Amino acid sequence: MKNLKLVAIAAAIVAMASSSAMAFYTGQINIPSTDAKGFKEVTVGINNYARFSSAADAGPNYYDLGLTAGVLPFEKIKLEIGTDYSTAGVGSAYPFTFNAKLATPEDVLVTGMPAFAVGGLGLGTIDAQKPVNIMYALVAKTLPVIGRLSAGGYTGDKNNLLDANGKKDNSGVLASWDRSITEVSDKLWLAVDYMSGNNSLGGLGLGGSWTFSKQVSLLTGVTFYNEQKTGGKPTFTTQLLINLP
Repeated sequence: MKNLKLVAIAAAIVAMASSSAMAFYTGQINIPSTDAKGFKEVTVGINNYARFSSAADAGPNYYDLGLTAGVLPFEKIKLEIGTDYSTAGVGSAYPFTFNAKLATPEDVLVTGMPAFAVGGLGLGTIDAQKPVNIMYALVAKTLPVIGRLSAGGYTGDKNNLLDANGKKDNSGVLASWDRSITEVSDKLWLAVDYMSGNNSLGGLGLGGSWTFSKQVSLLTGVTFYNEQKTGGKPTFTTQLLINLP
């Protein structure tokens, strides 16, 4: 009963925010991580991105309902796949997108080996949907005291990832830091992530999450976009993650 009350409270917070980003997947604040779901692990995500401004040029709010599942029965290599129902403003005629990630954990072959991941997100099947169709690769390493550092790159749809002048801006760098703040509580996690590019997605994210139980966690954060004309005003995000039994 206590866990159900926590879920209800968190869901209410999410509903009040009313917004979201490109796709739900195992990640940091806005970018993917080298983590991936294990076999038969399933997570439902309710993600929202709300603008700090209501000005006409602030950009739309986003809402995303996603489902991600692990499909490989191995410990040393994991594959997750997912689908998302996303809306922007009053919604879209083609709201569904897809994502997938193949990943290996740290120390998988030898001690000290970093984690690796390759994947795709915001994958659409209809041109009118204007999918971002991003493909990415990441490497990550956890350092004592400092936490985990991740770096990589991405490339996406040249027709839909554009700069303020309408020219293609569809590739760049991904980077992040994240750490469980065990000095305070093993339930608290903080992260900073960055996606380069003056397209609609490029920006700096700051946030943290609290794990209520094995089934429920809630992340909150702020995103500052690299180019206001394409990314819009900063957003406040809430991301409710529910792991199914």
